[in-house]
Amino acid sequence: MTETAIDKSTASEDQWRQRIAEQERSGASVKRFCQEHGVREHSFYYWRKRLREQQQPMRFALIERGRAEPQAANHVGLELVLTTGERLRIGAGVDATTLRTVLAALRG
Repeated sequence: MTETAIDKSTASEDQWRQRIAEQERSGASVKRFCQEHGVREHSFYYWRKRLREQQQPMRFALIERGRAEPQAANHVGLELVLTTGERLRIGAGVDATTLRTVLAALRG
């Protein structure tokens, strides 16, 4: 396999966003992903860090009035109970990228 070393000067931010998302979806390690796609590992980490730093914090609120309707067990894939006592219910069919974004916002 010929390595076509793609670095920070040859790809746009959008291309790096797509590449990073593809690696996350693949479940492969960064090292393996970079080897398979001819990407320099240090460039991958550089862009991942740069793009994360550019992200604006996500703000959202879930407001429930009255008593919550019980959901069928097969609709809720996961329920997180935050230290504040609030509950975050995550449906079984949630998109992995959306879930990563929400979890990153909670960590922030």
